[in-house]
Amino acid sequence: MTNKANTEEITLDSPIQRGEKTIEKIFLRKPSSGELRGLALSDVLHLQVDALVKLTPRLSSPALTEPEMRNLDPADLVQIGGAIAGFLLTKRAKGETA
Repeated sequence: MTNKANTEEITLDSPIQRGEKTIEKIFLRKPSSGELRGLALSDVLHLQVDALVKLTPRLSSPALTEPEMRNLDPADLVQIGGAIAGFLLTKRAKGETA
């Protein structure tokens, strides 16, 4: 899964400080069905905070922790959630052709 449809680069409005390292960008990849375990798809699609806090560490590089997710700027959380929700849409729903 290396093509554009399966990955998304997110530039954070409020970078995350992890020790001496500053995380300004993260990369998200399209989840597999197994990575959605324990989550309701409707919660992910409705950008429910708890669902995004659980799912994002499974998909992000560098892998964000749940505490880092809980401390994110809300604008960054919405941006991440929108990218993840986009991964779950069909090509037809996105207006793409096969």
